[in-house]
Amino acid sequence: MSKQQLNTFLNADLKDKVVLVRVDHNVVKKCKVKDSMRIEATLPTILHIYRKGGKPILMTHVGRPYDKKTGNITISEDESVQPIVDYLTHKLALTIEIPKVRPTELNGITELNEIMPYVAKLKKGEIQMLYLPNTRWFKGEETKDEASETLAMELSRLADVFINDAFGSWQPHVSTYNITQYLPSYAGLLMEKEVKHLEQIFEPARPLVSAVAGSKFDTKIGPLSSLIKISDKLVLGGVLYNAYLAAKYNFTISGLGDDDVQMACKFIQDSGKYIDRIVELPYIVESDSFEEVKDGSFRIHKVSDLQPGTTLNYVLDAASESFNDETIQKVFSDAGTIFVNAVMGYTTLFKDGTKSMYALIDKNKNALKLFGGGDTIQEFKDLLPDIWMKAANNTQYYFFTGGGAILDAIEQGGPYAMKTVQALLRK
Repeated sequence: MSKQQLNTFLNADLKDKVVLVRVDHNVVKKCKVKDSMRIEATLPTILHIYRKGGKPILMTHVGRPYDKKTGNITISEDESVQPIVDYLTHKLALTIEIPKVRPTELNGITELNEIMPYVAKLKKGEIQMLYLPNTRWFKGEETKDEASETLAMELSRLADVFINDAFGSWQPHVSTYNITQYLPSYAGLLMEKEVKHLEQIFEPARPLVSAVAGSKFDTKIGPLSSLIKISDKLVLGGVLYNAYLAAKYNFTISGLGDDDVQMACKFIQDSGKYIDRIVELPYIVESDSFEEVKDGSFRIHKVSDLQPGTTLNYVLDAASESFNDETIQKVFSDAGTIFVNAVMGYTTLFKDGTKSMYALIDKNKNALKLFGGGDTIQEFKDLLPDIWMKAANNTQYYFFTGGGAILDAIEQGGPYAMKTVQALLRK
C-alpha cells in the first residue's frame, strides 16, 4: 500500500492557471454554516494555490437535491453555497463570486456557458475566486449516463488543472471522478493528509481497537466484515450492538427491525474465527420511551444477567458502567491505535455511553487516536469540550473530515482502492 503515491499539486505548475478545486464543504444547515471544520481543513490547499500563482474555482455539494427515483433536481436556497462563500470572504478577505446560472426546471443546471464570463474576470484579476453553485444542482453530477460525460467535459472547459481536496466526498461522481479524465489531476493537501492517516488503520501500531456504531446494520455490514479482520478488538454501539445481542442471545428488543437482526446473524456467521474479537460491553440502558427520559423510565442491565429469549424495551445506550469495567478499561488502555466512528447513544437523550468511552480513550496517552465521521466529532466537541480543545492540537489525535469515506476505504481494503483516490495516483 505504501508503494503507491498520490500525485500532489505541490509538484504542479499553477502559475496563471485556472485551478478547479473539489472540496467537501457540505456544512450548510438552514442557510448557515453549521460547523466550519471542513472548510478550515481545506484552507492550506487554497492558500498554496495562491502561493503558486493559481486562480481557484471551488466547488462542493450541499445536501441531497437530486431525487434518484424521479431524476428531478430541486434547487433551493437552503442548499445554496452562499453561506460558505460568506464565511470564506470573511475569513480570507477575498473577492469571491458565485456565477449566476439559470437552471432548467427539475433538470437542474444544464448550461455552463454562462460561467465563462466569470472565468474571464478571474483570469483578469477582477475577482480572486469563483465558487460554483452546488454541484448537485448540475445535471449529470450523480448519474452514470451521457449527461455525466457532458458535464465532465463542460467543467473541464473552465480550468487548466483539477485538484481534489474532498476526501469526504468519496463517491465517484462527475466532480470527484469523471473530471479527472479531462484535466491534469492532483490531490490536495487535505486529501493527502487524510489518506496518510487512513493508512494507519491498515498498518497500525498494535493492538488496534476499533469502535463503530450506526443506526442500520445493512449499511455497515460490509465495512464491519473487513474491519473485524484487521482489528484486534471491535466494539459495537447503537443498533449494531443491539442487533448483535439479539442475534447472539435471542433477545427481542423494541424498535429493532428483523432485517437488522438477520444482518447481524449473517455478520456473526461470516466472521467465523474473528467473531471473538468483538468486545461485549457489559451494561446497557433500556428505556420505556424512545422520545423522552423520566425518572424510573429507564433501567441499566448487566447483559450477563439477562436470560436468552429476554424481551427488552428500547435499548438506547451502552451504560457508563461499561467503561468503568476493568476488562473494558484494559482493552482501551492496552491499545496502540484506536479508531472511532461511533456515537454510542441512539438518541440525543442518551449520551453517557459516548461521553464515558471518549473520556476513557483520552486516558491512553500513548495510542494514536483516529476519529471519523461528523456526528462522532460533533459529539466529542459537545460532550467533552475541555478534552476536545487539547485533542485538536495533539498529534496523538487525528479527526477525519468524512466518516463514510473511511468506511468505504475499509470495505474496499485500503484508501488506494477508492475510485476517487485511484484517479489521483502518480502514474
